[in-house]
Formats: sequence, C-alpha cells, structure tokens
Amino acid sequence: MTSRSCGPRGIDALRPKRGAGPSRAALPALDPRPSVIRTRLSRIKRIIAVTGWKGGIGKSVTASTLALLLSKKGFGTGLLDLDFAGASDHVVLGADGVFPKERLGLEPPVVSGVKFMSVSFFSKNKAVPLRGANVSDAVIEMLAVTQWGELDFLVIDMPPGINDTALDVIRLLPRTEVLAVTTPSVLAHSVLDRSIELYNNLNIPLLGVIENMSGRAGVRSARASGRLRYDAGLEKALGKPAKMLKTKFAADLGRIAGSLLRRPAGPARN
Repeated sequence: MTSRSCGPRGIDALRPKRGAGPSRAALPALDPRPSVIRTRLSRIKRIIAVTGWKGGIGKSVTASTLALLLSKKGFGTGLLDLDFAGASDHVVLGADGVFPKERLGLEPPVVSGVKFMSVSFFSKNKAVPLRGANVSDAVIEMLAVTQWGELDFLVIDMPPGINDTALDVIRLLPRTEVLAVTTPSVLAHSVLDRSIELYNNLNIPLLGVIENMSGRAGVRSARASGRLRYDAGLEKALGKPAKMLKTKFAADLGRIAGSLLRRPAGPARN
C-alpha cells in the first residue's frame, strides 16, 4: 500500500522520536488534541473495541467482519485498526489502492461500505516500531486527525493485551464498550480471566466474550457469550469482503453480534 503525507503531524506521530518530550501525564494539560477527539467522535453513537489478550486468536478477522456485517445491515460503520505493530484489517478487507482524503483532517476511504482507517496507509506495509510516549502520541494523532462524520458504530481493532494503546483508548474514549475474543485454550482463558477482572476494576463496559475456533479440541470458556465454529474456508475468503460475508464464520458472528448489540454492555459474568 502506498505511503503518502498526511500533514506535518500525521506521519511523524507514527515514527519513533528521539530526545525528551512531554510526559504522558502532561499531555491533557498541554495538548489540544484530546478536545479535538471529543468533537470528532461526538457524532458516533457506539464505539466497540474488539480486543484479545493473546495473539493469533482471530481478533482482527472478528473486528473486520463485524464492521462488514454492521454495514450490510444498513448501519453507518467505521473500522479503526490501532494494532500498529501488526495491522492486518486492510488484508481482511482487501483495501488496496485506497487512501484517506485530506480535508480538514483525514477522511477515511470507504471499503465495502465501511469507513476504514489504519496505520497501514502510512507505514508502507511494515511494522511500526513505537514504544512508550510515542505509542500514545500516535494513538492521539490518529484519533484527532480522522474525520468520521456521523456513524452508528465505530469498531476499533485493538492490539493484543492491555497496553499503552488500550489504556489510551479507555482514557480518550470513555464511551467505549469492549468485545473480547478468546479461543478454546487453557492459556487464552487464563489471560482472559485476569484481563476481564482488570477491565471490571476500571469500570469498562464489557459487551461480551466471543470464543473463536470453538469446534477444535480444547477447554471451552464459561464466560463466552457466543462461539464461532472453526471455518476451514475462511482463509480463502480473506481480502474478498463479499465472500467473507458468506462464510460460516460470518454467519456465526452475525448471530452473536445481533444478540449482544441488543443489550447494554455491563460487567463480565463471574
């Protein structure tokens, strides 16, 4: 995917910085962008952060397919890929040859009915080596420059774990609801339980827990709100949204999401 300039701050925020800079604690007092973010997102009805605390569990496919399903239902939908080190939603959507328009910020391109924004537009399809304050600055920059307009849903694909990005999203987007993805694995469940407890302690609404690849051998999660069958044909549909929506994976996710989105988010079941 071709990289282009997005103004003096845009691409620079996605590059590691040298030297001292403002501390994360000082940002709210010195940085006007958090107030810009509130204005940018004021016309979005619901924000859903799709997260998973282990890598390779299908989080990005779940986030991208959820956005496609919501758009197909007629909802105004956006998809924001905040997994800077492993951005892959553009692969799922087949988002080649598109780029945000620069107009009082950045207007996301529409891919299969979904407004889509990702670091992949600026990174030349390479991992972005960020840490600490640079991560926070990149998250704030992407949220501040993106012109979403009016949406029913903004789906955010979070990086694995509870890290700088997750904590910044919680701080900057207080209306966020968490949709957790896990797999039938003892390790995945162990991390899930600890992470949900932390989110509950932070008073972050939990929309639900989706167990992916549930048809495979393993330990099923008692917390799961719904289960996605292992779909051997899913890989062949990647990059082809119309085919993605015809997979067993999408059918299962559509049923689960329909149920979850009809009820308010709340604390996880114990």
